[in-house]
Amino acid sequence: MGDFDRYERLTAELEPPYAVIDLAAFRRNADDLVRRAAGTPIRVASKSVRCRALIRAALDLPGFHGVMSYSLPEAIWLARNGVDDILMGYPTVHRAALKELAGDGELASRITLMIDDFEQLAFVKAATGGGERIQVCLDIDASLRILGQHLGVRRSPLRTPEQVMDLARRVVADDAFELVGVMFYEAQIAGLPDTSPAVRLVKKLSADELSERRGLVVDAVKQVAPLRLVNSGGTGSIEVSSADPAVTEVTAGSGLYGPTLFDKYDVFQPEPAVAYALGVVRRPTPRIATLFGGGYVASGPAKKSRLPLPSWPFGLKLLGTEGAGEVQTPVSGEAARGLKIGDRVWMRYAKAGEMLERFDVLHGIDGNELTELVSYRGEGKNFG
Repeated sequence: MGDFDRYERLTAELEPPYAVIDLAAFRRNADDLVRRAAGTPIRVASKSVRCRALIRAALDLPGFHGVMSYSLPEAIWLARNGVDDILMGYPTVHRAALKELAGDGELASRITLMIDDFEQLAFVKAATGGGERIQVCLDIDASLRILGQHLGVRRSPLRTPEQVMDLARRVVADDAFELVGVMFYEAQIAGLPDTSPAVRLVKKLSADELSERRGLVVDAVKQVAPLRLVNSGGTGSIEVSSADPAVTEVTAGSGLYGPTLFDKYDVFQPEPAVAYALGVVRRPTPRIATLFGGGYVASGPAKKSRLPLPSWPFGLKLLGTEGAGEVQTPVSGEAARGLKIGDRVWMRYAKAGEMLERFDVLHGIDGNELTELVSYRGEGKNFG
């Protein structure tokens, strides 16, 4: 995302803060994801997009099929609005949504729940009270364990083929459920930038370990039930996942937007497609300009990598003593000398879809055309 002069010109009448997406960059990012997947279908991670028009735009492209949802109410909303293949990325305990799912055959055919524990299965059954047969997928721990350390996110308790097979048998034994797939999310590969030789080594060790264990798990589950899907990966690990013959699909979403957390990967570099503009409201010193708003800090460990990045004018940086604030964000640097009251500073977000919890609209830029794309928030939806 480098043509800020054009973005400024096209959005000159808008009042900051506002967000834009370069639709040409979005499409190029999508093409690159498809190239990296090398023929393996890509499931769109809705959490990283949070705009129905852009989810649909991705699904309309060759190489993409289906959505990974982060909330059951969201999945139901998407299914009722034309998405026909939705895999839940996380377990749910939303009783009302579970009852709605079980009471509608069309929804039940389009949505697959994620589980990793028999207790979750029992909860779903109690919440629904019967009804349509519910499709389920088993979430498998894809972290690396080495020298007594757990490297990766804390998700599923399922790890070994024996553990997975035991839960698979319990699912298959209950006519209320249908086992359709397994999922592996290797966060320590997909979400970890290549910042040092140690990180690169950990990622390689993890990829090798998971490739072997994933095959053993899949083979074990297939002894219990046929599988329609074996899901794996994320934007940062598509090559690793798609290279495994056991994997039938990969998931990606953040790579469509190209947030700052993906600026330091060795094997790929998405284009920054999304940014937001803030207005200059103060000049406390010649080398500092203060912007209105902008405190959009990404989730995860509280550290510098989760802060937004001033991207244009070039050479600006956040103040270490203030960071990005809810109502004001000071930026410093030589470039600040040229900023006047009312000018705009363009920021990039650390992660992808979370930013849209702040904006009702993404202003789509396609060449010299400007359109409005409504976010989940703009549609009055909040699934967090």
